[in-house]
Amino acid sequence: MDYQAVIGLEVHAQLATESKIFCPCSTRFGQRPNSSTCPVCLGMPGVLPVLNRKAVELALKVALATHCRIAGHSIFARKNYFYPDLPKAYQISQFELPLAEHGWVEIETEEGRSKKIGITRIHMEEDAGKSLHEGTYEGSRVDLNRCGTPLIEIVSEPDISSPQEAKAYMQKLRDILSYLQVCDCNMEEGSLRCDANVSLKAPQAEKLGTKTEVKNMNSFRFLQKALEYEIRRQAAELRAGGVIVQETRLWDSARGVTVSMRSKEEAHDYRYFPEPDLVPLRLDPAWVEELAAQLPELPDAKRRRFIEQYRLPEYDAGLLSSSRALADFYERCVALFPDPKQVSNWIMGDLLCHLKNDERQIQDCPLQPEQLAQLLRLIKDKVISGKIAKSVFEQMYLSGKDPQLIVEEKGLRQVADAGQIEKL
Repeated sequence: MDYQAVIGLEVHAQLATESKIFCPCSTRFGQRPNSSTCPVCLGMPGVLPVLNRKAVELALKVALATHCRIAGHSIFARKNYFYPDLPKAYQISQFELPLAEHGWVEIETEEGRSKKIGITRIHMEEDAGKSLHEGTYEGSRVDLNRCGTPLIEIVSEPDISSPQEAKAYMQKLRDILSYLQVCDCNMEEGSLRCDANVSLKAPQAEKLGTKTEVKNMNSFRFLQKALEYEIRRQAAELRAGGVIVQETRLWDSARGVTVSMRSKEEAHDYRYFPEPDLVPLRLDPAWVEELAAQLPELPDAKRRRFIEQYRLPEYDAGLLSSSRALADFYERCVALFPDPKQVSNWIMGDLLCHLKNDERQIQDCPLQPEQLAQLLRLIKDKVISGKIAKSVFEQMYLSGKDPQLIVEEKGLRQVADAGQIEKL
């Protein structure tokens, strides 16, 4: 029997604030273990949390960009559980009254059609610390620097039908967060991470199958691979007459398998109750409208505009609009050299190839859009040939020099005078 996959993602994004959500400690990554802590984020008796307004602002921008209904009144709650990296033995989160609900994100399926993935809720919460199991002399150690780091959790509806769709949804969220500049989206450092709930059901069945939760996926590729494996595993178990156990599983990227981490009951008894040290969060509608007006042009809108305004193919427009910084680079170059397709070719080809080889982002590019426009102008004016331009581009990328200077220094100006050529 063929089974239908039903997938929902819980995405955690670290908000790009300089300080934590309830105290002034720094959120900078890579600090000495336990150096960015204070009595508030360590949960000392008698301390009082104070909500970071910037964190609320960034969370609201994400909610607005994903078409969510903003709650004018929301509350924080204590989520009670014990773990070594949670010094208070509870996490301040939101439960019954979250910040935003009922949104959606649109993705493109493998068949090339658009599909809306529903968003159940977006809520704010603080991060826990980090348990370190490797590189220690014996046992494990705990780094509490992450305690109190502001997060939003974006919970999707179970609308995702394949690992490819899960990857596309996650990438779309990454693009939106990046455009809004609310998260640096570094999955390796943990500022963007997700858990996946996956189950299988018979094609005509109304009831969903027993789900498993898959954790430890720190890249888009691993997300897709982990879901592909888990779907195969569950299908094989069901065909053999077995039963799927509700549990939490970890993705082992070295072996390419998911492994059981712990059993999971139908519902955790987190004993949620309203956080007594924080007043309810009430939002001024005028402030929400002001934030909505500040939203930048988002990836889908920019892609459509690139197709209409610059007559770019869909592939070019999709790639160039996937990053706000890359789209800005492209438009600055086109403004100076109004040949949209040629600019696109050079950026998608030579420029992105060099950046990928150097493991650089477009923000760290040694070239400026003005320099690329100058190079293309030299080709158009027949000062240099297209072949020579490739060499000039290499020198520009390595040295940061303007193309005219490189052409003169290297004597690369091509000879177009027929009389001079005949003499030679």
